[in-house]
Amino acid sequence: AAVAVAERSGPRAGLEALEGLEDDLPRSHRLPAVRGELLARLGDDRAAAESLAVAVDRCGNDVERAHLQRRLIELATP
Repeated sequence: AAVAVAERSGPRAGLEALEGLEDDLPRSHRLPAVRGELLARLGDDRAAAESLAVAVDRCGNDVERAHLQRRLIELATP
């Protein structure tokens, strides 16, 4: 739902929609991954990278982890 909110109302609204979900899904890699993408859309590459790093650590799927790692590299590349 937060992604849909972000597409409709912008990344800041999407971030607001994520608030409080960490308690319900404390080990999910998807929450920090979405948060990282939305922060990147806002131009906060440092915070985006921090969030994506959490997602990488939590991710148990090799394909998804590789995608998240590529995003981290993209954020670090000017």
